[in-house]
This record gives sequence, C-alpha cells and structure tokens, in this order.
Amino acid sequence: MRKFGKYMAVSLVGVAMATAPVMAQMNAGMNGMQAHQGAAKQPPASPPAKASVMVAGASITIDYSAPSMRGRKIFGGLVPYGVVWRTGANAATTLMTTANLKIGSLLVPAGTYTLYTMPGADAWKLIVNKQTGQWGTVYNANQDLGRVDLKVSKNVAPVEKMKIEFDHTKGSMTMLHIVWADLNLSVPVTLAK
Repeated sequence: MRKFGKYMAVSLVGVAMATAPVMAQMNAGMNGMQAHQGAAKQPPASPPAKASVMVAGASITIDYSAPSMRGRKIFGGLVPYGVVWRTGANAATTLMTTANLKIGSLLVPAGTYTLYTMPGADAWKLIVNKQTGQWGTVYNANQDLGRVDLKVSKNVAPVEKMKIEFDHTKGSMTMLHIVWADLNLSVPVTLAK
C-alpha cells in the first residue's frame, strides 16, 4: 500500500510538470484573447455612416465609412488630386434610390450605385458608377453611369470627420453635400420626371 501511495505521488507530480507548459500556453492564449477582445471594443478608425432623405415620397440613401483627419493633410495629400477617390473609407460608398433622379445634369435611374469622386485643386467631379459591392479602391471606369461637377466651397472651420448629408430638401429637390477638412462639395439632386 505504501509503495502504491509513493508511486501515486510521483505520478501526480509528473502529471503536474507535464501539464505546466500546456497550462501556461492556455493562460497566454486567454490573455491574448482578452487583449484582442479589448482591441475589438475600440471604435473603428473610419466607422460606418449613413445619409438618407425622403424626397416627394422617394427614398435616397448613401452608405459610407467616415474617415477622420487625425492631423493629416487631406486634399492634395491623403486624397491626391487627379486620382479617383472612394469618397470615404473601406468598402465602396453606396447610393440607393427608389426613384429616378437627376444628380446635377446626370440622369440616374432608380437602383443601387457606387459613388466616387475625382478631386482637383480647383474643380471636383462626382462619379456615379454601376458596379456595386466592391471594396472602395476597386474602380472600373467602364462601369461609369456618368460624371457631374461638384460645387466647391470652403468650410468656416475644418471638419474632423467626413460626413455626407442632405439639406435644403423641398418639394422634389434636395442638396447632396460631401463635407470634410476644409471643403464642402455639393450638387443638387431632383426627382426625374
């Protein structure tokens, strides 16, 4: 009996020694998971955002991701001139309309589209593209529905987080704005007859 107890004690010590590295790895893994979960709780750098408006019974919605300045030079820097920009961050910016629209002079049939912009030092264009569901940096010019001029004006103070919004909605018309850093880009949107 005594021998059995001695071997039992030795066996338990051996099991404890053998499992110590496994337990250490499990603890490290749990700590890593907790650290990862803590990181996951931080808000995204460019959170999802939405602009929507009802115009004479028609629904117009734009889904985008809103980047922040974070001390960076935006236009002519992070967003270079003369290069198509995704007009936000992350996945492509999506326009959904339940009615036919005229954005500036461009006829946009009811449906879903991607919005891009072509930045310039003095002039900007809004690009309405028929390809949808892609990452924002995937741009196929062959899928363009068309391009329209954006009115460029300066903000009174820099806007930290990019926003897309509608305002001055009246009757069958609204104004679409893309506002970030020192610029306010706008274009009229009307229901097409």
